[in-house]
Amino acid sequence: MALEDAKTQVDQAFTRDDPRGASFENAFGGATSFLRRRYTKDLNGVDIAVTGVPFDQAVTNRPGTRLGPRAIREASALQAFDPPYGWEFDVLAERTIVDYGDLAFDYADVPAFPERLKAHIAGILAADVAPVTLGGDHYISFPILRAMAEKYGPLSLIQFDAHTDTWPDDDMTRVDHGTMFYKAVKSGIVDPARSVQIGIRTVNEDPLGVTIIDAREVHRSTPEAVAQQVHAIVGQSPAYLTFDIDALDPAFAPGTGTPVWGGLASWQAAAILRALAGINIRGGDVVEVSPPFDTTGATAIAGAHVATEILCLLGHRMRGGVA
Repeated sequence: MALEDAKTQVDQAFTRDDPRGASFENAFGGATSFLRRRYTKDLNGVDIAVTGVPFDQAVTNRPGTRLGPRAIREASALQAFDPPYGWEFDVLAERTIVDYGDLAFDYADVPAFPERLKAHIAGILAADVAPVTLGGDHYISFPILRAMAEKYGPLSLIQFDAHTDTWPDDDMTRVDHGTMFYKAVKSGIVDPARSVQIGIRTVNEDPLGVTIIDAREVHRSTPEAVAQQVHAIVGQSPAYLTFDIDALDPAFAPGTGTPVWGGLASWQAAAILRALAGINIRGGDVVEVSPPFDTTGATAIAGAHVATEILCLLGHRMRGGVA
C-alpha cells in the first residue's frame, strides 16, 4: 500500500482528503507542511494545530531562528511515513492535526509583535485546539504563555534548556529571549512551585522558586528518574512544555544561537519526553533552531522529533491516558 501511495501522493499539504494517517509522499519532494499535515486556517473539528513563528529579533547572540519553522517542517518529512516510535498509539491516525501556517507580523514593528502572537495563539485556543509552535527564538514562549494562562490560569512550565531565561527584567515591554520566564513568573502566569527546568548548565543565582534539574544531574540519573521528578513537581496541573534546542549538547544540535557544552544527548531527551506521558500538557513549542549554523540538518531533525513528541504527549492526554 505504501509503495502504491508513493507513486501517486504529492503535495499532501494541500491535496490530502483525510487529515489523519501517514503520508507516503517522497520525503525529498512536495510542499513541506509539518508531518505532511494539511495546511488550513479552518480549525473546525481539529485537535492540534501546528503553527510557525519565524521571529528572531530577541536574540543575544547568533540570529537565524526566523528560518527555524521552515527547516523543521522540511525535516519532519522524514517522519511522516510511520507512527511515532515508542508509543502505544498512533497520534497521526487518532487525532486531527493540521498545519496552521505561520504567524503574520511586521518584522520592523517589534513592539507590536507580542500582542500579535498572543492573539494568534488565543485564536487557536478559542477553537478548543491545542497549539504546538515552531520557533523562532525563545522569547515567543512569553506571549504564548500569556494566551494560555487566559484560558487555563497559572501554568506549570516544563522547560528543556541550557539557560534558565529568568534573568531579572521588570520592563514587561522589552523583547528579550533571556528574561521572558522571569516576566512570566513575576506576572503570575507561571507557577514556579509547579515548574521545572531540565538541562540547565549556566549560572543564574535566583531560580525564582523553579526546580532545576541541571544537565549534570540528568547525566548522573536516568531519563525515567528525571521524568518521575517532573511528574511529582507538576502533578496534574495544566502544563506548558517548551523545548529550547540548546538543551541538547552542541554535538547533537549545533544549529542554535547560544550553544553550551555538556548538554543532553538526543537519546536522553527522547526518553525523558516519552516518560512525561500522563502530565496534563496543554500546548508546547520547540525553539531556537537556527538553520544557518545547522550544517548537516541535525538540529532541524531534532526539532522535528521534539515537536512530534509534543504531539504524542497531547494525544496521550486527549485519550485520557496515564503514565
